[in-house]
Amino acid sequence: MAEPDGGQAERDFLAGYDPRAFDPIAVTVDVVALTLRAGRLHVLAVERGGPPFAGRWALPGGFVRAGRESLDEAAARELAEETGLDAAALDRVHLEQLGSYGGPRRDPRMHVVSVAYLAFAPGLPDAQAGGDAAGAGWLPVEAISPPGQPDHVRPRPFEQGRRTGTYGGGTGRRPGTDSAGRLAFDHGLILADGLERARAKIEYTPLATAFLGETFTITELREVYETVWGAELHAGNFHRKVLSVPGFVESTGETESRPGSRGGPRARLYRAGDARLLHPALLRPDREAGVR
Repeated sequence: MAEPDGGQAERDFLAGYDPRAFDPIAVTVDVVALTLRAGRLHVLAVERGGPPFAGRWALPGGFVRAGRESLDEAAARELAEETGLDAAALDRVHLEQLGSYGGPRRDPRMHVVSVAYLAFAPGLPDAQAGGDAAGAGWLPVEAISPPGQPDHVRPRPFEQGRRTGTYGGGTGRRPGTDSAGRLAFDHGLILADGLERARAKIEYTPLATAFLGETFTITELREVYETVWGAELHAGNFHRKVLSVPGFVESTGETESRPGSRGGPRARLYRAGDARLLHPALLRPDREAGVR
């Protein structure tokens, strides 16, 4: 009877196996970390401290520690290094694999395959540069040029400021970007894919609540959708749709502490329900118009 592990032939093969017979290839992870700050959608970015692309913004990421960590562990480590989140705080961050990027010339050093992750959570702290990064910050996503945008099209400039924290709209230099506000490597493409994933997922899953605290109002939830989608929504219609989806949100039986607008009643507080999928889905306005 053959041995379960392949027997002596398997052991002999592995003993003589030479991985140097194949061209080297490296694996990295990159993280598209999104959060809401001052009513705007921001992405976590690091300013590269050395070549390639020294001084340019890039998504946080790095090489996987071969033989010591999984892809998920590497992504969580990179996110923690740039935000200072501890293990307990990381447990509250939504982190999912976004996709793989393996173009042979995406990294000028060698053939590097990146496995990208999407992360979002409320109230993420100021960025802090980790590893060999020169700086870190939360960048407004509308200030970054999408891939393929002509050089003469300028994004809104970043505010000249601290090497860590948040960069917002202003009139100063765009620290860490090229003349067109592009990210290093193919990170502009990865960011675009991450944004589209986030916009799509909040249509048919309750993950919009991951941008909020434990309790929230329907208005605050609507503001998440408006910010992520970049579209204004009808308040009454949105309220009705949310409450018509089974398990999307559930009332806490409480109201917010501050008075309502114009002296009206205080808004009711809700928490995320137990639904995994939204049925019916909350479609983006342009997609909803196409369905009709």
